Amino acid sequence: MFGNYLIGLREGLEASLVVCILIAYLVKTGRRDALRPIWIGIGIAVGIALAFGAALEFGSQELTFEAQELLGGSLSILAVVLVTWMVFWMRRTARHLKAELHGKLDAALRMGTGALVATAFLAVGREGLETALFVWASVRASSDGSYAPLIGVVLGLLTAVLLGWLFYRGALKINLAKFFTWTGGMLVVVAAGVLAYGVHDLQEARFIGGLENKAFDISATIPPDSWYGTLLKGVFNFQPNPTVVQITVWALYLIPTLVIFLAPVGSGTSERVAKQKATETDEKAEAGADRAGTSG
Repeated sequence: MFGNYLIGLREGLEASLVVCILIAYLVKTGRRDALRPIWIGIGIAVGIALAFGAALEFGSQELTFEAQELLGGSLSILAVVLVTWMVFWMRRTARHLKAELHGKLDAALRMGTGALVATAFLAVGREGLETALFVWASVRASSDGSYAPLIGVVLGLLTAVLLGWLFYRGALKINLAKFFTWTGGMLVVVAAGVLAYGVHDLQEARFIGGLENKAFDISATIPPDSWYGTLLKGVFNFQPNPTVVQITVWALYLIPTLVIFLAPVGSGTSERVAKQKATETDEKAEAGADRAGTSG
């Protein structure tokens, strides 16, 4: 349940911050007349995200077992790809998100109502579709027949809405860059579990082999129906009897992704800039030497 709460909180807070930035900018600049198109765009985005989630849930029930597993595994892997891109993008742009949205909003204000609706829809819609897909994949991976995973997601979303409102009212201030770094790191761990479960789905669909080749089986030590087994599955999508392919994919994704994600932001850029400056210095020195040789 905690893993799904984290997804709802992390994804929902991004959308809440986007909404708060758009609304606050219009209010502060005296453009309250533009609030209606913004809310229309937000409403359309939320509606499409909910419809997308419903289509995933109910549409897959009409398929055969193998088709369900193939679809579920493929969408789980796609969800991991999208959420990985999202956490890296947000970590890099968190400090400049407000300025970027203000620029887009200024351009939309000059273009008219339709552009305002489109701006709000695009700003929130991407988050909504990503959230719907990743939540569906995560709930499917951790679901044990109860409503706990879905409850966790809903509680996370409600917390995100509350935090967004507090940000808007100025009652809460936190370092967003650090917040998104830590929650992003935890989300990578959750994504690794979703990825492993997606691979297992593809194995059950006979799309990938090795279903019978288990890496280990500790079901007797950590029973899946025990409270600690349920806790581990809810937080990390832990499986007591994973296949060799699942463990391999899990490790190959989690370890390098966490290392890169937790590396200091801009370290690679700083290194490239330093190399570029060094190259320019060398070129200037060579050019000076050539001029000196020519004059001599």
